[in-house]
Amino acid sequence: MAHLTPLLAYRWSPLAFHPSDELSAADAASLLEAARWAPSLGNRQPWRFTLGHRDDETWKRILVNLPEREQRWAHRAAALLLAAHVDTDAAPADGVVYDLGQAVAHLTVQATALGLHVRQVLTVDRAGLAADLHLPADVRPYAVVAVGQLGDPLSLPADLVAEETGLRRRRPLADLLLG
Repeated sequence: MAHLTPLLAYRWSPLAFHPSDELSAADAASLLEAARWAPSLGNRQPWRFTLGHRDDETWKRILVNLPEREQRWAHRAAALLLAAHVDTDAAPADGVVYDLGQAVAHLTVQATALGLHVRQVLTVDRAGLAADLHLPADVRPYAVVAVGQLGDPLSLPADLVAEETGLRRRRPLADLLLG
């Protein structure tokens, strides 16, 4: 395998978060700053975030808009972050979603540098999030990012333990190259 920075090589998306860990204000600011510096088409920076810390009102509003399967593990995350984008006539939707992905990727690498982990959820109630968080009309919810320290995988519901403890797999590089 080619050399890869440990920030990428050791990054993974756990289901088991430590149930009493807190996300410090400094770490939250560091994560958001990393997202802020992500590249974007024409420097539009279309991403917007809403951050909820465990058990605060924002966190609860985000959590209830996740599918039940995701709530079963996400309720242990120190923070839940709504990742959204601004939708305008001047910006094609696929471009802003691509840019938002860049911002979340930067946040994810920064989390790894801080000893934190994230797990992203795309299957969310977007209309519910927009309503429950009173988002402006031009802001489109897209994903929820759970953030925290690793927890005990055996504390998960039994059907999730195998997923959490299984080997990490990636396609071979040759499978990713076209032609």
